[in-house]
Amino acid sequence: MLDRLKNTYPDASCELVYNSDFELLISVILSAQCTDKRVNVVTRELFRVANTPQAICDMDVGVLEGYIKSCGLYKNKAANIKACCDAIVNKFGGRVPQSMEELITLPGVGRKTANVMLSVAFGKPAIAVDTHVFRVAHRLGLSSGKTPDEVEKDLCAAFESADYRDVHFLLIRHGRACCHARRPDCENCSVRDVCAVGVTQNGV
Repeated sequence: MLDRLKNTYPDASCELVYNSDFELLISVILSAQCTDKRVNVVTRELFRVANTPQAICDMDVGVLEGYIKSCGLYKNKAANIKACCDAIVNKFGGRVPQSMEELITLPGVGRKTANVMLSVAFGKPAIAVDTHVFRVAHRLGLSSGKTPDEVEKDLCAAFESADYRDVHFLLIRHGRACCHARRPDCENCSVRDVCAVGVTQNGV
């Protein structure tokens, strides 16, 4: 299954544009209920004027809201980003922490965001479960977990730790490109023979 998905999406990787682990963290926070493409447009302007925790701490919250408004939920995201940057500056010496336990203490950072940071920024074995990963994992029979945490555990048990990063990005790409929530494109799915939805719809 993993080999087929790799062949289908050989360039599957993080689509957020960033130049530091801090920029990635802010981008991931902004990506909640927002497309990566939109986040990249927003951060291109934001990071020109503030791309460090201290710079965002020094920025008026209203100004920050103006930069990120098109990402949606901008008031809540701005408040979380300001509080997150304050914690990074005052609790972690201006550096983004590199452990799950510390990352999830940051405002606006849950387990999914922390796993993205661990995997993408710090090269540690971790699988972040977003809506695409959750959906595709169920359809491919990789998990029957009812929560993202349960799905994460099932995926980690199903694959080698060296493949965790690929699993994350491949399931996201498959969810975006083919395994859509409402109308999955089963006819063009490279793994439809191991997918309950594909078997039911196509008699594979």
